[in-house]
Amino acid sequence: MKENLVWTKTILTVYRYLERVSGAIDKIVLRSGLGSGNIYGQNYLYNNVLSISQKIIDLSDRKIALINLKVLTEDILKKLKSEDVKILLDRYVDGRKYKDICLRNNISLRTVYRRLEASEIAFARFLNVRGFASDELFNMLKSEKWILSVYNHIKEKSEDFSVSASFLARAVSM
Repeated sequence: MKENLVWTKTILTVYRYLERVSGAIDKIVLRSGLGSGNIYGQNYLYNNVLSISQKIIDLSDRKIALINLKVLTEDILKKLKSEDVKILLDRYVDGRKYKDICLRNNISLRTVYRRLEASEIAFARFLNVRGFASDELFNMLKSEKWILSVYNHIKEKSEDFSVSASFLARAVSM
């Protein structure tokens, strides 16, 4: 269960970037496809039809994994209480501090901690129910080094964690 709690925090942290990365993959596929008409001379070894096709297939597989992760996240969030979803999104997607969450939701700090922990556990349980234990998530996201980097970072600092924009920029560029 502890691994799925780390995955819960990871998935919620990267959630807001999934569409952006998927869009970037689309642009790379388009550029690869459009540039494939220029295959001659020295470029032939690296830009032949087989290598370009394989690159497009690999990128498409990455995009499918990201879309599946987004759909999985949204399905699980729909199953949670709306007030818990708001706290999860405030904390992980928007990166708000605990005190800001208190003020936004007009609740005590203790209530924020309690609801956040309960909703993280519920999210992790739904991951298990849907068949996404830690091994399955690793297998599904093995080519997403930026997500695995966030996962490892959260696992190392399992207490209070927030991802800076610079960290994610470095992770996405891998």
